[in-house]
Amino acid sequence: FYLLLLSVCCFARNQYERMSSDVTMQCGSLDNDASVSWKVNGTDVKAQHHLEGPRLMLTGVDLSHNGLYSCFQNPHGERRDTIFLHIGIPPREPTVTCRSNTYPKGFYCSWHQLHPTYIPTTFEVDVQHNQRSLEVQKDPDHKNRCRVRFPEVFSSFPYKVNVTAVNALGKASTTISFEESSIVKPDPPERVTATPIRFNARRLEVSWHSPATWPDIDNFPLKYFLRYRPLIREQWQHVELSDSTSHTITDAYAGKEYIIQVAAKDTEIGTWSDWSVAVHATPWIEDPLPITSTTEVDFPTETKTSPIPSSNAPQKAEPPVGRAARLLTFFSPLLLGMLLLFMW
Repeated sequence: FYLLLLSVCCFARNQYERMSSDVTMQCGSLDNDASVSWKVNGTDVKAQHHLEGPRLMLTGVDLSHNGLYSCFQNPHGERRDTIFLHIGIPPREPTVTCRSNTYPKGFYCSWHQLHPTYIPTTFEVDVQHNQRSLEVQKDPDHKNRCRVRFPEVFSSFPYKVNVTAVNALGKASTTISFEESSIVKPDPPERVTATPIRFNARRLEVSWHSPATWPDIDNFPLKYFLRYRPLIREQWQHVELSDSTSHTITDAYAGKEYIIQVAAKDTEIGTWSDWSVAVHATPWIEDPLPITSTTEVDFPTETKTSPIPSSNAPQKAEPPVGRAARLLTFFSPLLLGMLLLFMW
């Protein structure tokens, strides 16, 4: 079915209609008194409609009415016409911006619609400078972008860019004018790195490269703007630099992680670039001393007696006495008495 539908689409004629409008589709060149039936995408038309001879009428169409409509002449059901219905809206004035990130080579302009049109829409671009049209090159990588070469540098004549959006339901245009110097805006610096400095607990060495898209850094130098803050705070610190591509932060909080970004700008004209990709770094932290592990050894200890033992202190034990000594001690008075009686 889908292959058949695709083959029919190749021979169908396109009909574009505005959203919310009432639509009439004519079945070929049939007379007003012809009797026909209609199908959409191969099935009966279910949307609100009515027939007037060879005409199908739809009321208040929306995107759900998009599809391939076919009409068949009664009573034999011979196909007489095929119409591809597209519902959309006319374009509105496009939003247009221009910028030079490759100064002094040229600039680009980009545009977009704030609201979708739902049908194919093309854009026509015209660039004027000093009463003549400039060559416009469509960007191969971006659909709604073109590039223009500067015809001269340091021109005092303004540039005028007109972009017209066109589709089957209408057209709309936007025109902007600008001075050469006002659109110069480099891309952000690249390859930003931040490195702790050994034995310096409050310093970070930051370096970066100028954007690769900036074509002539020697004759058109850039200046840079550095911002940094610890993650524990919301307030940024800023440093503006000339053409240097490195800077040493000297007031970092010891042991705190920092977030760092850099922007670039032509030294004389234009505006600052967007911020570079953020990098994170922490100042140098001294490695803690290793903890030495020791094995406990039992050494004989000397027992010390308190000068004034408390009443609860354990008493000093008597030395052990042998069994014979205890017997002698018990019988010695008795033996002495028997000896005295014998002498009498």
